[in-house]
Amino acid sequence: MPSPQDAGHFATMAFARDVAAPRTVLWQAWTAPAARAIWAAPSPAVTVRFLEADTRIGGREVSVCQVDGQPDITCEAGWLDLVPEQRSVNHEVIAAGGPPLSAALITALIAGDTTRSRIEVTVQLSSRSAETEQGYRQGFEASLSNLAALAARTMLIRRVIPAPRRSLWQAWMNAQTLPQWWGPGGFSCRTSRIDLRTGGEWVFDMIGPDGTVFPNHHRYAEVRPEERIAYALHWGEDGPKHADAWASLEEADGATIVTLAMAFSTQAEFEAAKGFGAAALGQQTLAKLERFALRA
Repeated sequence: MPSPQDAGHFATMAFARDVAAPRTVLWQAWTAPAARAIWAAPSPAVTVRFLEADTRIGGREVSVCQVDGQPDITCEAGWLDLVPEQRSVNHEVIAAGGPPLSAALITALIAGDTTRSRIEVTVQLSSRSAETEQGYRQGFEASLSNLAALAARTMLIRRVIPAPRRSLWQAWMNAQTLPQWWGPGGFSCRTSRIDLRTGGEWVFDMIGPDGTVFPNHHRYAEVRPEERIAYALHWGEDGPKHADAWASLEEADGATIVTLAMAFSTQAEFEAAKGFGAAALGQQTLAKLERFALRA
């Protein structure tokens, strides 16, 4: 006769968070692979590595969860439905070097306005034991708190540029052209080193209209041709990190939707960036990209 554990365990769990960020920002934080890599780990003792991430209907996401002294846990997920800024549905299977430990269907509903938002997540779980349910509950409670904190310190800049995605990508991920347009109006770039690929870096100075020098160091965590870029921003070469950023290019009726997001390392840095008008300066940067691409 099978034991209760062999018979399987089923549960439906619900989680919710109110978020001090616009709905558009919360959606980015929930779905963008670079953001998911930041908030996914439920505690500092856990390391989550994303091996594959394709956030579109039919796309797959593979991650590995690592804790010292314990077997690695692999999560394979697939996106079933994505309605921007409203709803996502995905399935995921958890394993630890053997047969699957669990399978789940995860539905997220997002609502809100330009100042505040809310995410409600329902998890329908089938697992080999009740312990897995407890792990899911603890993991989602912690991860959604991380998500809410990340969204609250994320700045989102978006621009529709009347140019093909390929031409924008060629202007952005090209060592000769990127320094020509990067930065707000009146700023120029002076490059020390530039290697625009996954694992690469760009060490440069941004020089303001009054001659003030701002040392920068970008470290590229992911470069997915013509689709997205993820990188860390440091104050000068090997200096302290002040933000994680990601950019995506999406085709739309002959134009390209460019999304640039910056998740600041602390809330204080986010507030300081808002204070000096970083969003408007970012729009100036994307406007320079537009002018450069249309002129090329």
